[in-house]
Amino acid sequence: MSERNNFMFEKKQVVFKSPDLSKLQVVVIDHRTKIYIALDADPEEARNRYHSRNPSRKS
Repeated sequence: MSERNNFMFEKKQVVFKSPDLSKLQVVVIDHRTKIYIALDADPEEARNRYHSRNPSRKS
């Protein structure tokens, strides 16, 4: 056996950092969909951007 096979490689842990929801505002798109935007952002603009990116979901 070669020496390379004797080493154990540890997988790096995947860390997901969740955003702090207290620093975001909720924009309700429909009864099932909510998006979170910055506190100083315009909710109506965010709603329009959401609909323009997902035209098939627009009701």
